[in-house]
Amino acid sequence: MLPNLTNPKHFKMSDINKLQNNAEGAEEINNTNNELNNTESTNNTSAEVDDFESTVNSKEESNLKESDDVDKLPNETDTKDEEITEEKASATENDEVINEIEESNAEDAEDEGNKERHTIEVKEYDSMSLEALAIELEKLLKTEKVQAIKKHVDSINGEFKTKFQALIDEKKEEFLNDGGNEIDFYYSSPVQKRFKEAHREYRKKLNDHYKSLEQNLKQNLADKLEIIEELKGLLNLEENINTTYKHFKELQERWRNTGPIPRDKYNNAWNSYHHHVEMFYDFLHLNRDLRDLDFKHNLEKKLLIIERAEELAKDDDAMRSFRELQELHKMWKEELGPVGREHREEIWERFKAATKIINDKRQVYYKEIDKIYEKNLENKLEIIAKIDALNTQQTNSHGGWQKRIKEVEELRDQFFNAGKVPIKVNEATWAKFKDAVRTFNRQKNAFYKGLKKDQYKNLQLKLDLIKVAEDNKESEDFETVTPLMKKIQSDWKKIGHVPRKDSDKIWKRFKAACNYYFDRIHSKRNAASQEQVEAYNKKNGFLTSLKDLKLPKDKEKGVEILKEQIKQWQSIGRVPNDKRYIDGKFQKTIDGLLTTLKVDKTEAEMIKYENKLDSLVNPDDTKNLDNERNYIRKKIDEVKGQINQLENNLQFFTNVDEDNPLVKEVHTNIKKHKQDLDVWKAKLKKIKGFY
Repeated sequence: MLPNLTNPKHFKMSDINKLQNNAEGAEEINNTNNELNNTESTNNTSAEVDDFESTVNSKEESNLKESDDVDKLPNETDTKDEEITEEKASATENDEVINEIEESNAEDAEDEGNKERHTIEVKEYDSMSLEALAIELEKLLKTEKVQAIKKHVDSINGEFKTKFQALIDEKKEEFLNDGGNEIDFYYSSPVQKRFKEAHREYRKKLNDHYKSLEQNLKQNLADKLEIIEELKGLLNLEENINTTYKHFKELQERWRNTGPIPRDKYNNAWNSYHHHVEMFYDFLHLNRDLRDLDFKHNLEKKLLIIERAEELAKDDDAMRSFRELQELHKMWKEELGPVGREHREEIWERFKAATKIINDKRQVYYKEIDKIYEKNLENKLEIIAKIDALNTQQTNSHGGWQKRIKEVEELRDQFFNAGKVPIKVNEATWAKFKDAVRTFNRQKNAFYKGLKKDQYKNLQLKLDLIKVAEDNKESEDFETVTPLMKKIQSDWKKIGHVPRKDSDKIWKRFKAACNYYFDRIHSKRNAASQEQVEAYNKKNGFLTSLKDLKLPKDKEKGVEILKEQIKQWQSIGRVPNDKRYIDGKFQKTIDGLLTTLKVDKTEAEMIKYENKLDSLVNPDDTKNLDNERNYIRKKIDEVKGQINQLENNLQFFTNVDEDNPLVKEVHTNIKKHKQDLDVWKAKLKKIKGFY
């Protein structure tokens, strides 16, 4: 039964051994002259190779010349030259693909434990945030072998540095806009610290890995060179051919079991090894049946590899097919021996043909990727153009600049999420983007530097208000200072922005001074409230006792008693605002008692007013008395105006009887207003007596 080739990783020496019972060799020689450096044994081998090849090449050249003489007709010369040129170009292209595969396998061979290098998912690191990049790096370190993630880590590290530098530039501009000095700028963030720790761990693990690997690689190389030397010695042994062949098989097994070697020695070592294996077969004149059986089994196995390659050539997943093709080339070279000379060129050309088809599909895939990259480039250039367009706009307000800043931040995010661009224009595109953003930032900085001047003026204005607040916060003149404190609070709101670094500090000073003052007022009011409650209780009791007051029949004595009652009432003090109705009750009670003394309204009003004036008079401060005088004059003017209006209204009632209800009402109102006018004039005269 043929081995399963669906997964080439299972197609190893265990499968080959089922088909082979005897001989096993190595791969055909791509470059027999590549020898290991700095080894005397290899130099000796090169001499043997030259002797052997000179014989073979002379025969091949003779055959080629004879073939050319027969096949090449005079009129076909140009056509033949073109065909040869095309063949050379095709061969060169194939050689490049083969070399690429061999270089990749050589890298893989340096560490045989690294078998999953091609299966790690390559994510769109350019669209990730800083935090997402740090998390992805930590995840790779935790789940993958350190030697397998170098390309991933390099990509992640590059993206992180680019995005973090952009963030630093932004923070630096903010710092400078706030009045900071460039030499004092410093910025770090938790995500930066997190990424640095992960990257530091990666470098440590990688160094530890290579330190442990280096010694093993050197020893394995020495072991393989020793095997090559022993292979060379087999040609000169004078012993039974079966014993020699058994020794040969043991050397092959030792070669396979020897661990990885340095990648820069990989191809030379394999080529030298295969060369000496073929030398052994070519000079093995005895027991040709055994050799032919070995060739047959190797041919069968290589045909299976070719068939699998041809199946992969039909697969639509170009990248997956190419990865598996690398494994097939590795098996062809490392695990299989030579075939008969008559088949070598044929099967190798067939294998190369399948390789070319798979590689062509890979190139088509890359071209499709290039189209995506070109589209990403278009998007990024459009984003840069939008930023350039914003740079041409004129903005002269803080609000306008905040809007533009938000737009540029959105465009920056779009740029970073737009995906990769062709590598040949990557640096140029990034430079254009940085230049556009830098131009925007310069314009923004210029605006805010100008704004700084206004902000420092505003700062001085607010400092002046703070001084007023702090100078008056201890004042006891609440009536004068309270309006002042309210005014400076209103003025504070009207003053514009100040530098951000001072904003909180001065606001706290101003607020503290204002709060201190108003807290004192509130504490005074709370104390006064208790006094007012007590005053209300006293007035309530006083009012109750007043109802039982008995006045003498003598009018003057009765008036004097009532004046004394009024003084006592006023001496009790103010009551809470919601209890002031008790003053009205007192006035009604006094009015009733004055009525019993047959005192007219004007005289009664003046009796009550005299007591009010006594409370207003202050030899050191006439402010309250002045306010009262101004108030009375205003009332006199209002009453006179009302009387004039009513008298003018009477002119409209021509030829109307005096008994008409409307006319009578107007006369009544005029009379009432004149009485009020006499009272206000008497009050004004009374006030003038205090000056």
